[in-house]
Amino acid sequence: MVDPFAALQNGLQNPPSACDDHQVEIERSKNLSEFQWCFYMKNLKPLMLAVIMALLVVAAGMGFLFGFDNPVSWVLIAILIAIPVIYKRAAQADQLVWKESYSVGIAQIDDEHRRLIELLNKFQAAYKYHMGEEFEQQALKALVDYTKYHFKNEESLMQKYDYPDFNGHVEQHRAMIAEVDSFVRQYEEKGHEALEGVVLYLQGWLIKHINGTDKQYSSFLNERGVY
Repeated sequence: MVDPFAALQNGLQNPPSACDDHQVEIERSKNLSEFQWCFYMKNLKPLMLAVIMALLVVAAGMGFLFGFDNPVSWVLIAILIAIPVIYKRAAQADQLVWKESYSVGIAQIDDEHRRLIELLNKFQAAYKYHMGEEFEQQALKALVDYTKYHFKNEESLMQKYDYPDFNGHVEQHRAMIAEVDSFVRQYEEKGHEALEGVVLYLQGWLIKHINGTDKQYSSFLNERGVY
């Protein structure tokens, strides 16, 4: 018989690798169980989690009626303590986290990139946990507005120092905004389900843009004393 406490303890010490990397490819024969664990834990609704924890509390309390040395009750308490930790890890697994390797060596731009990641994570949470149409709209608008603000700052900086690939960079900005605007129109027509495309697109685009084209202009600006 599987010891639930040992299984949960192992899960805390060795979280499934499939949760850690957005680009990991799930090998059907080897990692399917890990992928399923991540999927189900990340999609548990808070209400369902609360019901499960309430049932565990009742079960543990009933177990103590047979004595405080009842091992079943203590196992249930251990599970109760572990569930929120596991749930939090699973919920955060697919969110972007700022890394120093993302830095472009310019303080203002790095700060704006951090803010973009923060807003993208908030928007993703609004979508994933069905926080309601009003909250989704606010999160999406905040993300789109700040993206446009960031692009404007980048372009002003590049233009000020005559960055040679200014036009090419601006074109990338325009293409990205056009793509996001199309997602916004889909959201207005189809509602909540259209937002998944926005999340996936922005996650991939943002990191690729920071580590790619933004780092190309950063060295140019650094040479001109911009940090």
